Amino acid sequence: MRADREIEDLLRRHAPQVLGALVRRYGHFDAAEDAVQEALLAAAGQWPSAGLPDNPRGWLIKVASRRLTDALRAEESRRAREERAAALTPRWGHVPGPPGSGGAFTAPPPGADRAPREDDTLSLLFLCCHPDLPPPAQVALTLRAVGGLTTAEIARAYLVPEATMAQRISRAKQKVRGVRFGQPDNWAERLPAVLQTLYLIFNEGHTATSGPSLQRRDLAGEAIRLTRTVHRLLPDDGEVTGLLALMLLTDARRDARTGPHGELVPLDEQDRDRWDRGAIEEGVTLVTRALSRGPAGSRAGTGKRQVHDEAPSAEATDWPEILGLYDVLVRLVPGPVERLGRAIAVAMVRGPEAGLAELDALEGELRNGHRLDAVRGHLLERAGSYDAARTAYESAAVKTLSLPEQRYLRARAARLRR
Repeated sequence: MRADREIEDLLRRHAPQVLGALVRRYGHFDAAEDAVQEALLAAAGQWPSAGLPDNPRGWLIKVASRRLTDALRAEESRRAREERAAALTPRWGHVPGPPGSGGAFTAPPPGADRAPREDDTLSLLFLCCHPDLPPPAQVALTLRAVGGLTTAEIARAYLVPEATMAQRISRAKQKVRGVRFGQPDNWAERLPAVLQTLYLIFNEGHTATSGPSLQRRDLAGEAIRLTRTVHRLLPDDGEVTGLLALMLLTDARRDARTGPHGELVPLDEQDRDRWDRGAIEEGVTLVTRALSRGPAGSRAGTGKRQVHDEAPSAEATDWPEILGLYDVLVRLVPGPVERLGRAIAVAMVRGPEAGLAELDALEGELRNGHRLDAVRGHLLERAGSYDAARTAYESAAVKTLSLPEQRYLRARAARLRR
């Protein structure tokens, strides 16, 4: 079982790199993604019994390349038959592209080592954030191709039906078909979407929207790795620096967020000795740099995390300062998630009733998710309204697909029945 899990983690880690290699060499984003999925399935079926190849990524690229060339040849033959034209016998190494693809591509010969010398994931990230795509499509496509999230997971993150998200991703793939692969010259134009996407990938890793585990450490680690890469390319950009700091300060608590059986441990009950002090020190150093460069929005988001992480205990947390930072954040980014965080800070400073009043304004925007009910349950419990708190916890438990969160919320509700 452990070996199977290690193989699954390995495949998830290599998937965006393999997709990036195929898109760089052949184009055909949509067909390349299908070929990569077939290669991943083949690996999942063979590796557990046959053992890992010496070069897993090269193996995946080789298999995916063959699947892709086979698929394109089949498409070309089908079109030729439909057009009643003589079918050309393609040479290995020359496969015409499908309609609208802009021409043919050259495939390496079978058996050649197709493992790229460079990591193509970052180039794939910027391709997905092409300026011709609207921002929601940029983020959705990147979460699918680079983050490895399923369409259902992305739809839940955006609070839209899965069919709607599938159409959005499909349109985005068609839009980038034929676009030259590589890191663009116009960094600034694509950077906001890139950073937003990296943040969403990290959030999915920090608290998974579904599944048996609270966290998906592979996604969080990949988001941090990619953000480090962007930071190396743009070391003086305050937004990039602030985002990397926020990720590090948040990820520093991951070992303390779950108990011995994977159960959720809330912030005020965490063992702060288990926090990663090295990550905190690095994050604080980056925060100091970001405070003098980035816009106030990123400074506020990073600053509130720093206040949490530098406090020696939950009781010592400076909640008035956190509320002040949230006030800055919601003026610049007035989204429902940011306002929900501010409502918690209001409750910690002015009392649970004040926080509950803030939640009423978010009812329409967050009604499809579980977090509003979870926060409401917490504040009602603090206010002494135990029956209403229990109802809110139970409602939140029904809405979330994360098993650790379900267990935690049901345990809170059960405790209030006593």
